[in-house]
Amino acid sequence: MAREGSDRDLIAWQKGMRLVNAIYRVTASWPSDERFGLTSQVRRAAVSIPANVAEGQERLGRAELRHHLSIAHGSLCELETLLVVAADIAILDVENHDRLVEQAEEVGRVLRGFLRSLEPARTQSLDGP
Repeated sequence: MAREGSDRDLIAWQKGMRLVNAIYRVTASWPSDERFGLTSQVRRAAVSIPANVAEGQERLGRAELRHHLSIAHGSLCELETLLVVAADIAILDVENHDRLVEQAEEVGRVLRGFLRSLEPARTQSLDGP
């Protein structure tokens, strides 16, 4: 059960978890000889996204949260590259590739927005912009 005000309330975590579930469903049909190769790497990159959002949220301080969101974004970029590899070697069909990439792009937009919201407020100088 989630605590009130926990990482599970974050849209970035929720969308990341939906992406993880989609990745696991799609990779379940990949060749068994890829189980310890590309399949494992794709799954680990996907799981790293919501895991780092959660870890950052539960740490103390905005700097640590920003750091973990940055790691989550890096894992997202890794995942997107691995999906291209899977499509290039024909273990990921075009329809699933496009759907997963679209989902990944949405997670990326949320992560980048979350990161921007944590940037220090900029103040205007007295001399103008």
